[in-house]
Amino acid sequence: MISDRLFVYGTLMRGFDHPMAQLLSRSADFLGAARCAGRLYLVRHYPGLVLSDDPAEIVHGELYRLHDRDALLREFDMYEACGEGFAEPTEYLRKMLPVTGDDGAVHEAWTYIYNWPVTRLPRIVSGRFLER
Repeated sequence: MISDRLFVYGTLMRGFDHPMAQLLSRSADFLGAARCAGRLYLVRHYPGLVLSDDPAEIVHGELYRLHDRDALLREFDMYEACGEGFAEPTEYLRKMLPVTGDDGAVHEAWTYIYNWPVTRLPRIVSGRFLER
């Protein structure tokens, strides 16, 4: 089954006054805080998630259940400039990965993985974009 869940860790989280964050809040159910294995970098005014095998490296975000999965994922793909029609390599790739909710339950969720080099980017060591 293709997941209807989306994990966000940056400007799509609650509290951001961005049109795409507003679209998410009215088109999805907020399921709660969640986390995944990874490293977070400050790209510009937004973060990028890079996957990690180190269990000590955690990125914190929010988990949503999308009402109209396909239509919303198309919108978010456009926002993240990834998928069909965008020049490769795109800045982000949409991937499915396991995320852990605050209740300890593991969910398969879509998220956007940063796909460009991070060598010169500052790392957000806390894994929390809002605490940078």
